[in-house]
Amino acid sequence: MKDNKKVIYWLLTGCVLIFIMVVVGGITRLTHSGLSISNYKLISGTIPPMNEVEWQEAFDLYKQYPEYQKLNNHFGLEDFKDIYFWEWFHRVIGRFIGVVFIIPFLYFLIRKQLTKPTIKKCIVLLLLGGFQGFLGWYMVSSGLVDRPDVSHYRLAMHLTTAFITFAYTLWVALDLWYPVKKEIDTGFRNLIRWGLVVLIIQIIWGAFVAGLDAGWIHNHWPLMNDGKLIHETVTIEQQPVWKNFVEGKSGVQFVHRYLAYIVVAFIAVIGYRSRKHTKTLQQKTGIQLLVALVVLQFLLGVCTLIFQVPVVLGVLHQVVAFFLLAAMTFSLHRFSR
Repeated sequence: MKDNKKVIYWLLTGCVLIFIMVVVGGITRLTHSGLSISNYKLISGTIPPMNEVEWQEAFDLYKQYPEYQKLNNHFGLEDFKDIYFWEWFHRVIGRFIGVVFIIPFLYFLIRKQLTKPTIKKCIVLLLLGGFQGFLGWYMVSSGLVDRPDVSHYRLAMHLTTAFITFAYTLWVALDLWYPVKKEIDTGFRNLIRWGLVVLIIQIIWGAFVAGLDAGWIHNHWPLMNDGKLIHETVTIEQQPVWKNFVEGKSGVQFVHRYLAYIVVAFIAVIGYRSRKHTKTLQQKTGIQLLVALVVLQFLLGVCTLIFQVPVVLGVLHQVVAFFLLAAMTFSLHRFSR
């Protein structure tokens, strides 16, 4: 039989690996490790420096770029080793994901265990994975020229593509796990679709906040600094005014703050309306997870802001965003098929 459980487990394994990669990527960002490796070697780059001579060569290369020259010129070799590890580990996981996707795909293809629709979906997944790898280097390269930091736009592209790749991988696995189609309420399905859109927009602005280090300002809640709903810096950092909401630290944090309320409201409405539409245990479980996770994510967001983005809370905030997207994807699938 085509599209058997081995294929489903393969796809779910891919989901787990993407999750691990996003977590390590979050740690890499929060520890400011992402520019420690300034070259890209697909094969040889898998092996880290193995002796003091190789470590010194890698450190000397790092010294040629803005991050060392403008921010970390006090670093010694041991400091460099600490930040090198996370970027190296992040890249190794990316390569491993490529191997885990490509080799089983070719095996299933040769053994004719994939239907034509699944083959097409898997090709899309492979293209997304390749594009994600390109975006990773495209992002890093933006921090190797003048400013010692990556472009927050490229960071958002890299992170959002990872989330989308995960969601699509999960969707393909769910298509195989639940092959039987049923009647659906298109109105309620569309409500969940819009909830997914709003959630992805919030994830994008979360990446903007991370890329601009905007979580280290206005560390008060529910109001911004000085007890203000909208701090005056929200609209004066950049000109024209609209740029503040995509390039200004205050403006980007403002959007991420208040968009969170919209996400919560959307999911609350989904939870409320689901009572009339839930017919299966899977549908009920998906909605319950969605509601529980959005509450947890909101609380984590508040704590991350108040405590000025400690690494543990920052990573947890990103992890729960991942689970929230998974719950939204699962719920949408169960109310779409």
